[in-house]
Amino acid sequence: MNIGIVCYPTYGGSGIVATELGMEMAKKGHNVHFISYSLPARLDVTIPNITFHQVNIQEYDLFHYQPYSLALSTLIVDIAERVGLDVIHVHYAIPHAYAAYIARQILHEKGITLPVITTLHGTDITLVGKHPVYKSAVEFSINKSDVVTTVSESLKKETFEVFNIKKEILVIPNFIDNQLYKENGNCIRSNFAEPDEKIVIHVSNLRKVKRVMDVIKIFNEIQKEVKSKLIIVGEGPEWDNAQQLIYEFGIEDKVRNVGKVKNLNSILKVSDVFLLPSQQESFGLAALEAMAAGVPVVSSNAGGIPEVNVDGETGYVREIGDVKAMAQAAIGLLQDDEKLNQFKKSAKTHALKFDIDAILPMYENLYCELSQCKGVLKN
Repeated sequence: MNIGIVCYPTYGGSGIVATELGMEMAKKGHNVHFISYSLPARLDVTIPNITFHQVNIQEYDLFHYQPYSLALSTLIVDIAERVGLDVIHVHYAIPHAYAAYIARQILHEKGITLPVITTLHGTDITLVGKHPVYKSAVEFSINKSDVVTTVSESLKKETFEVFNIKKEILVIPNFIDNQLYKENGNCIRSNFAEPDEKIVIHVSNLRKVKRVMDVIKIFNEIQKEVKSKLIIVGEGPEWDNAQQLIYEFGIEDKVRNVGKVKNLNSILKVSDVFLLPSQQESFGLAALEAMAAGVPVVSSNAGGIPEVNVDGETGYVREIGDVKAMAQAAIGLLQDDEKLNQFKKSAKTHALKFDIDAILPMYENLYCELSQCKGVLKN
């Protein structure tokens, strides 16, 4: 099949999932065409059958904001005509679903059918999508997609609550390649902590929605009871505020921010507890990555997190903002090596349910079904 994938190129969950999905489909022999405004962060263009198409926007003084959606629609049309796309899969509704609809209509006028799959990832629905400026367009383009998927039951429910959706929504969870977490890599635990210290870790883009300040508050309570270090992986606007709080607590010698890293798997493998106190998470891909590395998760109960992190089995789930409860849960684990080891094993086992080998066929079957019924799809 010839598959088009539209995604954002950043390190966010939607871009990561789209990129990993496309690369795996290419390895299975399908021709995959990635479409974005820059090369996706994790895309390996050396893999056979992968082509990257950059959306180029012609700048005019007349436009205060350049028309990205228009340029994207035009490029989709061009690629579909040149290579004969069997399906276009857009990740994140804004503006990708809308641009795909426009492209599909243009192609329809030319006698070409292009099925559209829209995968909703989170803030495109829970935050940006329901803003009055975008809501009607998002609702329209979701309803006009041939297939709509979400990454969790929680997001599916919220989509129906926020929008007037007139079609079925399939839940296909995010996935990971558990094979990547088998070896420790080059990362040595002693680089981050003393032999008698535990390692607590947080990974995110350090935005307010991740409640990074709660991460610092939770760890401050942990370090009072358990000899430990905190590793923060990521960059973002909340780091300055978090750093100020670290200084106020006087724990700057116990916290290390390593920024964005390429060897995240190796760092996770030497960690003991993962903190995810987010305000909103459509799925919690970071938590799943930690679990695959054998790291129990102490999290909030936001969005789809409880569908990934099983309370009392792979970690603990507490109310959003309940710093004290999360700290107590983490301390209880870190002080009990037997329980900690049990939770580590359970986390790793549970992560296998979200392995790419289990999830990839769901998408591949969708692609095949839409490709085979192109001639009867209504545009």
